[in-house]
Amino acid sequence: MELLPRSPAEFSSARYWDRFFRQRGQRPFEWYGAFPELCPVLHKYVRPRDKVLVVGCGNSELSEQMYDVGMCQDIVNIDLSAAAVRQMRERSAGARPGVSYLLMDMLHMDFPDAHFQVVLDKGTLDALLTDEEEATLAKAEQMFAEISRVLQVGGRYLCVSLAQAHVLKKAVEYFSQEGWVVRVHQVGSSGDKQQFVLPVFVYVMTKFRKVPGSAAGILEICPEEQDRPLRVESVERLLAAVKDRQHYALLCSQISKTPCREQVSLDLCDRESGKPRYTLHVVDSPSVKPSRDNHFAIFIIPQGRETEWLFGTEEGRRQLAASAGFGRLLTVALHREQLYEGMAAIQAELSGKVMELAPPGLPARQQVPFLSVGGDIGVRAVRHRGSSALSGDFVVEDVKGDGSCYFRRLIFLQNRNVVQSEARLLAPTPLPGQKKRRKDKKKPSPTEPPGAIDKSYLCCEHHKAMVAGLCLLGGPNALPGELAVLVVGLGGGSLPLFVHDYFSQARVAVVEIDPSMLDVATRWFGFCQGERMQVHVCDGLDYVAKLAAEAPARYDAIMFDVDSKDLTVGMSCPPPAFVEETFLQKVKTILKPEGVFVLNLVCRDSRLKESVLGALRAVFPLLYARRIQGEVNEILLCQAGPAERLSPTELGARARAVEGALRQPGRPWDSSYVLADMLQAVLVL
Repeated sequence: MELLPRSPAEFSSARYWDRFFRQRGQRPFEWYGAFPELCPVLHKYVRPRDKVLVVGCGNSELSEQMYDVGMCQDIVNIDLSAAAVRQMRERSAGARPGVSYLLMDMLHMDFPDAHFQVVLDKGTLDALLTDEEEATLAKAEQMFAEISRVLQVGGRYLCVSLAQAHVLKKAVEYFSQEGWVVRVHQVGSSGDKQQFVLPVFVYVMTKFRKVPGSAAGILEICPEEQDRPLRVESVERLLAAVKDRQHYALLCSQISKTPCREQVSLDLCDRESGKPRYTLHVVDSPSVKPSRDNHFAIFIIPQGRETEWLFGTEEGRRQLAASAGFGRLLTVALHREQLYEGMAAIQAELSGKVMELAPPGLPARQQVPFLSVGGDIGVRAVRHRGSSALSGDFVVEDVKGDGSCYFRRLIFLQNRNVVQSEARLLAPTPLPGQKKRRKDKKKPSPTEPPGAIDKSYLCCEHHKAMVAGLCLLGGPNALPGELAVLVVGLGGGSLPLFVHDYFSQARVAVVEIDPSMLDVATRWFGFCQGERMQVHVCDGLDYVAKLAAEAPARYDAIMFDVDSKDLTVGMSCPPPAFVEETFLQKVKTILKPEGVFVLNLVCRDSRLKESVLGALRAVFPLLYARRIQGEVNEILLCQAGPAERLSPTELGARARAVEGALRQPGRPWDSSYVLADMLQAVLVL
């Protein structure tokens, strides 16, 4: 039996609908939205004494159900299909005296002006507005004009719709320009299997008198029926909000039926501000054999640790899911702009939403565990917020790591998942003669970590490899004496500080293009200038070019640790101009003949990386690479000669000699930092 129309135009044809209802018979046809789902929204806007008009009623049970539950007692239904009207009159004959059915075209209604308090439309606008052809749009406007005419001031037009973009846009634009208040409700699910994957919406258009010259009407959205409305400032923002909810529903439908081949990421936003509050990643582990208790778990990432490899990378999350032993693990990252009251509050807030992302086969009423590290949500204290014309918005924050260690981090908010600079904070030590804190005294707040910087500790593995590259200088058993070192890119200053403090005869010049970073490093990361440490606030490209023309063969070591502000390029460190062959020639010019050029390369584009390596080989015959495990960073150690090429074993031996000289009594040294380990893992390119 063929019920579908041959063309969209037939949706507005009486002949088509007569044939449809004759062939379908007496079975009610509901476009979408079961009455239990619609009822909470309809109850808000339909009062028992209202006179209600249902346009395009078909043979839906909606009017009968509204009457039967006492929602309203005066309902007029119209439809252009004589077959549908006849069926409904026969079905309701004498049973519901307040419900009537009329054969009438909603584009040309016979009712007087301001005759109804409510006009209800369930799928009728969607059936009429099938495309954006001029004739179709004209019919929609005629429909709106007739609805406006028969509604009283203060009356409501309730339109149940799937909210296709062109349908929603046309309705919202028309009525908001007429000065009406427009509110869009997302209909809550009843928990039963839905007929449609996409969610159902109810547009609520409240009629106000149009004042000449007045602004467009108010626009609001209610994500779920129990939420209070949120005001939006434009039609475009309203359309975008609805589209986000449609995409989310489609995603939930897909991952509830089949496992995810790739990790799925989405943000849950704060209702008030609209800013991201939680970032979720759905990670499936096909290798985990399913049982009743290991289908699904939620993992709350402690605040400030979302950038760590285990939580901030796909491979890390994959390993986390496998080690947790669950078929699907949902990781939850907390955002620094938001406040959280604790693990219990987060669980209560997320419990309903995360179940929408449950895997296929989850047993009914299954308890889903919430996991974390140490059972808490971690500590994050934002110490400083700033903005720079070059780096954009940034924050300095203290976070708690594993155990009792705290770390200070610099984050550029345009790339918030990357730690720009990091330093470990020292635990406070009591002054001589200071009494220990009595047990009954108030303990320090966990959100107040210590403030002094541990300058002996390099947090970044790539910084450790860059320092190890200095072992290429000097002989096999000799610590380099006086060194002239150029560092391009200051950040928090931990790299030049370490070189300055541990290579006691080194003179370090730092080039930083952003004056804000010098202030941040000085104020928050313990950086200071002195006789052996000078900062030049200028463009590194200009600084090197000027020195190449004026003072060749000046530096024993040159280190590039400078990030790119252009996120569209597949290389985030350094900017492409720093690794062009012509500029690398200038770097070689200011480097002493046996000096070393150390480059932090972060490149995800394989072709671009090969191009960079080709430019380096053309300028520096000796090239070593140290890849950083679990990171994209790769440290390139470059020499122009005439130094001989060293094997990893020879590099390790030289590093052990240098490290022995650096480890002086009374000077702290991180025991986990072994220069030889760094250099023995290099690749000779």
